[in-house]
Parts: sequence; structure tokens; C-alpha cells
Amino acid sequence: MKALVKTQKGKGFIEVRDVPEPTPKSGEVKIKIAACGICGSDIHVRHDSFPYWPPVILGHEFTGTVIELGPDCCTAKLGDRIVAEPHTRACGRCYLCRTGNIQICPEKRSPGWGIDGGMAEYICYPERLLHRIPDSMTWDQAAVVEPTANAVTDLIEHTGVVAGDFVVVQGPGPIGLLTAMVARAAGAREVAIIGTPGDADLRLTKARELGFTQLINIGETDPVKAVLDMTNGLGADIVVECSGAPRAIPVTIDLVRKRGKICVIGLTGNRPVEVPWDKFCFKVVDVSFNLSTSYTSWDRTISLIATGKVPSEKVISHREPIKNWEYVFDAIEKLQALKGLIVP
Repeated sequence: MKALVKTQKGKGFIEVRDVPEPTPKSGEVKIKIAACGICGSDIHVRHDSFPYWPPVILGHEFTGTVIELGPDCCTAKLGDRIVAEPHTRACGRCYLCRTGNIQICPEKRSPGWGIDGGMAEYICYPERLLHRIPDSMTWDQAAVVEPTANAVTDLIEHTGVVAGDFVVVQGPGPIGLLTAMVARAAGAREVAIIGTPGDADLRLTKARELGFTQLINIGETDPVKAVLDMTNGLGADIVVECSGAPRAIPVTIDLVRKRGKICVIGLTGNRPVEVPWDKFCFKVVDVSFNLSTSYTSWDRTISLIATGKVPSEKVISHREPIKNWEYVFDAIEKLQALKGLIVP
């Protein structure tokens, strides 16, 4: 089968290869991939700035159909349309696993960087990590369940957005736009989105198409003054940092109100960040760092997307076969694409 493989350590070293079709082991199913989303972590792997174990097939935002059952499977059925949690090889024994945090188990090896992922024609996967999707859900919708589940985990479950909150999202990339939609679905009274001049043509335009009106281009407007004006000088209840930009991250403390919350999602790609620590102390803010998804977020996310409350599929801008991977990766890096899908 054709697969997109990170072949060795270092920048680059990604190519389409012919690899053997996998065979399901005990407790696994074989899935025919319908689509696999490109995540920021895939871009980081391309540039050697995210942990990975090569050679490895990229991609963890996959969806598809169960076509074969391995030994000892007891819940999955042939023909199931599924999405999958990327929490493979969590040990199940450590403190984190035993307290329900398998997503950050130190032995976890997720598809796309730790084990072979979904940018291929087939994948074999533990049935315990699968979630069925409704027949009414399109493959496009299913392919963005995983990134949307991150937003649901981070904003609803960890940070605790509530109805009436004023939310600021910093960074209007795919995860930023998904987070903005989740905040709106959770009852935020207003969601302001901050971007750069480079975001204006595609990302902020898409935000406007999605119905967001409080859009701040830092090349034209002071974002701190704008947010203070919109909140009568108080500041935002919640600031969600999705940009991962070292110059933008310290600004979060100027955007949030005293006793407010900062939800951290964006990764910097290992770039250092200088933080005005005393400002954080004197504002007495809660800062929530986040990575990956909780079990409880998945079915909630599937419902939000399937019912149209969070139309996540609208962030998809590109759908390409595996052979065109480089075109889509480059477009994402050049801010010429939002969410790209690899479609085998």
C-alpha cells in the first residue's frame, strides 16, 4: 500500500513509500482509511521539532471503515464507521494512566509519530480506542473530530468556559477557528479572534465566513486596547493561546481580566518564550496547559459536529491524494491553506 513516511531523523526526510498492508493483532481491527487530517504536529515532525520514532507513517487525525477484525475483538463490527483516540501504547500502570490521564502517559506512542499512522490506505488499531460515528456524518466531518476534541477537552473540560464568558482566541489557524466555534457553542457571549497581517486574506476571512465579527488584525489594531474597549476595561474572561508564537504568548496576560483564565493550546516548536511572570502573579490568573484529548471529549465532539452546533468541516480547505502531500504541507506553512486532508 502507499503511505507517507518520515524515514529518518532530521529536517525533511518525508516520502511516499510502498509498504506492506498491516495485519490486525489481538484486540485490533483493520481500518480502510477514508481521510486523514494534517495536524500542526505533522508539520513539526517535518521540521524535526516534535518527538517521533522513524521510520513512521504520519497522521493521527484519521477516519475510516472497519474491514477486518483481529483475534479477541468484542465490540467492533465489520462496516463500523469510526474515528480513533490517538492514545496507543499507554502503559495502563503508571500514576497518570491510573488517574485517567492516558493521553499523557510517558510510554504513550501515538500514531503518526510513535507508531504508524493514518496517512496510508490502511491502519490496524486497538478497538478500545475507537468511536463510532453516525451514518449521517460525512468523512470531512469525521476527519476533524480529533482536532475539535482537543478544543472541547481544553476549553470546556479543562478551562471551564461557561455561558456568558467573553473569550479571546489568539491565532486563527485551524485549531484557533475550531476553538472559537466550540466557545460559541458553549455559550460564550462574544468570541474575539486575533490574527496577524499574514492571516488576513485566508484565516480571518474564514473566521468572518463562520460568523465571527470581532476580528482583530494586529497590523491595524492594538489588540489589548480593542479587547479592553469591548469589555469595558475589564479584559477577557478567557484567553485561548493557539498561535504558539513566542511574541504573542506574553500578550495573553494583558488581554485577560484579573482572576481570568488562560488556556494554552499552541506549541512553539521548541522556541523559547520570555514571560512577564509578575504580571501573571498580580493578575492572579489560572493558566491551563493542555495536550491531547480526554476520553469524555470524543462522543461529545461527535455530537457537536453531527448536529451542526460546531461546523468543524468548514475549516477544511484542501483535499489531496497521498502523492500530493508536499503541496498541501507547503500551502499550510505558507498560510495558503487551513486544514488539509490526505485522501488515499
